[in-house]
Amino acid sequence: MNLKLEWRFKTFEELSKEELYALLRLRCEVFVVEQNCNFLDLDNKDQKCLHVCGYQGDTMMAVARIVPAGLSYEYPSIGRIAVSAKGRGGGLGIELLNVSIAKLEELYGKSVIRIGAQLYLKKFYGSFFFEQSGEPYLEDNLEHIEMTRQIQS
Repeated sequence: MNLKLEWRFKTFEELSKEELYALLRLRCEVFVVEQNCNFLDLDNKDQKCLHVCGYQGDTMMAVARIVPAGLSYEYPSIGRIAVSAKGRGGGLGIELLNVSIAKLEELYGKSVIRIGAQLYLKKFYGSFFFEQSGEPYLEDNLEHIEMTRQIQS
């Protein structure tokens, strides 16, 4: 499968009701239903983030949010990274992270980036030069680790 996505970047205020619904539905499908995780996705950070949305036609297939420094960590961050089950296996996660990192650097310049990653994705994020920077911790009953990506030249 080789999907070609159209990438859209929107602040919370720029999201239409339909886009917001699709974004929250996709995150709910991945984080709550697939991962069987009861957690409050609505954490009052979305309003301050830039949302990265990948579409195939009218269908949102991938999402992430770019979090400004000081909101989650001292550095800018990328979070709520999710790819629809219908789009996995074709490199959409790689494309999503590449697009998100490029947009973060466009917004904030070359910067250290910190993320809170699910532990099982450590190798995936490592391929983007993120290194473990904290001890494993439980968040919403899933093992996570903080990972940091130093400024890349």
